[in-house]
Amino acid sequence: MSETVLDAGEPANAPAAHRRITLRPPRAKSKLASSFHTPWWHRAAERTIAVFALAAIAAIALIFIFIAREALPMLWEAEFAEEVALRDLFVPKQWHGYEDPVFVWQPVGEPAKFNVVPLFIGSLKVTLLAMLMSVPLGIGCAMFVALYAPRAVREVVKPIIELLAGIPSVVLGFFALMVLASWAQATFGFRFRLNAVVAAIGLALTIVPVIFTISEDAIQSVPKTLTEAALALGARKYQVALRVVLPAAIPGIAAGVVLGFGRAVGETMIVLMASGNAAVMELFDFSTSVRTVTATIAAELGEVAQGDPHWRVLFLLGVMLFAVTFVLNIVGDIAIRRLQKRLTATS
Repeated sequence: MSETVLDAGEPANAPAAHRRITLRPPRAKSKLASSFHTPWWHRAAERTIAVFALAAIAAIALIFIFIAREALPMLWEAEFAEEVALRDLFVPKQWHGYEDPVFVWQPVGEPAKFNVVPLFIGSLKVTLLAMLMSVPLGIGCAMFVALYAPRAVREVVKPIIELLAGIPSVVLGFFALMVLASWAQATFGFRFRLNAVVAAIGLALTIVPVIFTISEDAIQSVPKTLTEAALALGARKYQVALRVVLPAAIPGIAAGVVLGFGRAVGETMIVLMASGNAAVMELFDFSTSVRTVTATIAAELGEVAQGDPHWRVLFLLGVMLFAVTFVLNIVGDIAIRRLQKRLTATS
């Protein structure tokens, strides 16, 4: 409330009708008074959450610093320069026994060959093939469970799909190695039993639950008034699903796809066990064995002497993988925000 005071110079006994009144704003409460009503445990909880958030950011930064610290000495170490040229890591080179310049990853041998392009090609092939399998399957299952399935079916199907996320990746890798590889070779006639297709199928089993869970939540969060209005205007159920619900849930679905892509890029055990681990430079042939960046780090880092050129190159792969994943997540987040602003018509 405002305070009413007499203007300076006015006699105290002046008639009320002739008095000049000045309204003063209410006095601001002191910090002590404003914090008196906030329980101390609320403030402690806020500070604890802030500390945990900063600790997570600091942990990510420290991990990157540690990896970069082991990789950067390759720029000035004489031992590394004698065995490996930085240019040979990314461009083809003429090797003895090959007619043309080729990309070769062969760290064991004389001379050692450390071209990283076949590793990134293998990661790209497996990841894209796994996403082509898992994205339609995950989004389709989410739409079925959220829009079409009866309640009894929904209560059974949803927990079963989400249960796949809790299965250890080594178990899925063993399943792909022993079962999927034999089935795929007998079905498609692959020359190599372990190849990019087998690894992608096993990898898709880990991505589908991520995409399904987030997409199903996004579809369920679409206001019922939109679907009811579309049905009242005479739209059929599949038209409501494709033209009303799906566009409204696209930001959440896109977030699930981005998280699934990050999971696919960073997966190790499945591709280590089911891809064949051969750094074959065949970009469009998915029936050949491949070797990914994560599988290479996992398979070779424990067998390398610390400070060796091979050690430095493996940590360089870690830095590049970290950077690629970070940039893709940032780009995906920006795209999702812009898409959400466009769909919600917010500036």
